[in-house]
Amino acid sequence: MKKNLSNLLIGIAFLGFSCGGQNQTNESSEVTEGTNSLTGQSGVVDDVSNPNIVQVAVGSADHSTLVAALQAAEYVDALTNVGPFTVFAPTNTAFDALPAGTLDDLVKKENQRTLRDILEYHVLLGVYNVEDIATMNGKNLGTADGRSVTVAVAEDGSITINGAKILGTVAASNGIIHVVDQVLLPK
Repeated sequence: MKKNLSNLLIGIAFLGFSCGGQNQTNESSEVTEGTNSLTGQSGVVDDVSNPNIVQVAVGSADHSTLVAALQAAEYVDALTNVGPFTVFAPTNTAFDALPAGTLDDLVKKENQRTLRDILEYHVLLGVYNVEDIATMNGKNLGTADGRSVTVAVAEDGSITINGAKILGTVAASNGIIHVVDQVLLPK
């Protein structure tokens, strides 16, 4: 898998696979360093099937902040489930653009619900390929937190979601990831 990661660049270092096999075991494992005894879906060890959304994010150096936020919000298991999901995945640079101290405040235990709401605002139920989204100029798409995001398609064909530009797309076993250049904040 690491060999594939080094060979695949989609604008940024990002690992991508399409839907695949079903072989799974029930052994506990760590999703990332520092995670203790996972008990949910994220604890399933599977070296045969294609990676799910969280595993793809874990394999991307440009998404370590997103992975840390998923862990702090205890949202890892939800995104390792079967889905299908469409995830707008902000890069580390997108998180760095937030006002100073915002992320540090959000990852505090007492702000876990707020952080989870923000992360759920980046998730759509179902798979929306970039080709599908390109036909939805001006449309609102419902997010996992019950709100909606707005699609805009520029004359040059670039697509934004609430102003966040889609930089690349990666398929995962339980959905699709659209890498975006901004953190989407619910209104």
